[in-house]
Amino acid sequence: MFLISERINGMFTAVKKAIAARDAAAIGEIALRQLAAGADALDLNVGTAAAEPAEAMVWLVESVRAVSAATLCLDHPNIEVIRAGAEAAGDNFIINSTTAREEDLAKFLPLAAQTGAGLIALTLDEKGVPNTVDGRVEIAARILIAAEGAGLPPDRLFIDPVTLPINVAQDQPKKLLEAVSQFKLLSDPPPRAVIGLSNLASGSSEKSLLTGAFLAMAMGAGLDAVILDPEDRLLIDLLITGEVLLNRTIYNRDYLKAWRAGKT
Repeated sequence: MFLISERINGMFTAVKKAIAARDAAAIGEIALRQLAAGADALDLNVGTAAAEPAEAMVWLVESVRAVSAATLCLDHPNIEVIRAGAEAAGDNFIINSTTAREEDLAKFLPLAAQTGAGLIALTLDEKGVPNTVDGRVEIAARILIAAEGAGLPPDRLFIDPVTLPINVAQDQPKKLLEAVSQFKLLSDPPPRAVIGLSNLASGSSEKSLLTGAFLAMAMGAGLDAVILDPEDRLLIDLLITGEVLLNRTIYNRDYLKAWRAGKT
């Protein structure tokens, strides 16, 4: 499972303050902590913390690059902000994200193809997020065709079926699981499936139970990547255990410790 940390986001108070104060040491500390907890990539999102988001994105990239060469996930809806972050990152990054709207695909796909980046694409088009499994799969297929036309191979494409809060859309988690499993049938090799896990429990009281159970189920459905907080130890313990039960990690009595040792 490819783990993308969600915590370097200007929507969080500590990160917002660090961006405002240009406190690179604080950002570096968060980055190293998230990587030590098991993150494979770091999502960088300036949020609403800066009047000049492109400049702030460059600063975030440089602050993290000062302490780690880990994969970065550049997160912003504006192509110019992503372009600025990409130039600072150099290589080893993912673009988060594009929708399936034609105007968005026309901007983000060429940039990903030209830079060698991965690209997260949402199953969301001019009509919004589909309510059905077939609707999500149909949009995913359109994204895949457009990506191949732009020169972006399926193994660099992450399809996000768009996780909605269960407290307002209880029928959606089951549909997401079915969509993830069907994404695997779209091509050979297939695109990679990713979800933003915390969205599921937004506004809910039993966040750990909801996200943990859903993550385990999504792994069984073929999930490849997840955006989460790797410092949530219970969540990561459940993920590691799922990897063992799916025969992706060798079982031993200290499998939790062994997994974490392999991340350092």
